[in-house]
Amino acid sequence: MQNAGMEALGLNWRYLAFEVAPESLRSAIQGAQAMHFVGLNLTVPHKMLACSMVDYLDESARLWGAVNTIRFEGLSDSGTWLGLREFDQIPAKVRSAGFNTDADAIVRSVREDLGIEIKGARVLLLGAGGAGRTAALKLAAEGVKRLYLVNRTMSKAGELAQQINTSGVDAAAQAGYPDEAVDLVINATSVGLRAEEELPYDSRSFPLSRAGAAYDMIYRPAETPFLKAAKSAGCRTANGLGMLLYQGAAALELWSGQNAPVEIMRRALVSHIYG
Repeated sequence: MQNAGMEALGLNWRYLAFEVAPESLRSAIQGAQAMHFVGLNLTVPHKMLACSMVDYLDESARLWGAVNTIRFEGLSDSGTWLGLREFDQIPAKVRSAGFNTDADAIVRSVREDLGIEIKGARVLLLGAGGAGRTAALKLAAEGVKRLYLVNRTMSKAGELAQQINTSGVDAAAQAGYPDEAVDLVINATSVGLRAEEELPYDSRSFPLSRAGAAYDMIYRPAETPFLKAAKSAGCRTANGLGMLLYQGAAALELWSGQNAPVEIMRRALVSHIYG
């Protein structure tokens, strides 16, 4: 999708994938900066690690505690840090700036794919680490009425709920399954990447028939066991393709300074993932 977007914008750029071990992440970021890359995307397990490895954290990365997009910036003659695309020649001073485009993407995808407004909604979130933590903080900031957090290690869910409840946002969070119906269940765990895996929740503690909709951040396979179970229970369902699309489009806008061609990127993404 990124290469399709770059081509549509007339950019002489190429988006490439590199496998980097966590212990090599700092040197990889520094190497990309030294070679004057325009930017990077980071995925699991690098997003939280990168917070301490970039020169500057945008408010989005500070708020959500994770970096999924890096933009390399140069110091202009006027003293302003600008993306490297703004310079005809590489400036003397270059820095790495970390952003988070995941948080906005999950809310936009839920709204567009399921027709759900987060403000005032009751949500059960499965997973409190990495993507789950970012999602929980964003949902709370958007004004979710009640947020139920379930994690394999429940103490982690409890800590996250306490952080939300003491942050001053207009939302209430608690660890554990709800004893009421909810508008939405979100799977932010990796359970479901393989068809033979068990469900990411305890159906005895919370039957999906008590949920209006279900969202799985996993996008391959297109229908995970969780989404199949949710559909059978009468839920509206959506997978994480929209989240992947919107976080990528936002990253391209950060690097290029142009509006991303979202529909072109969507077609490329669907074709690549689902054939």
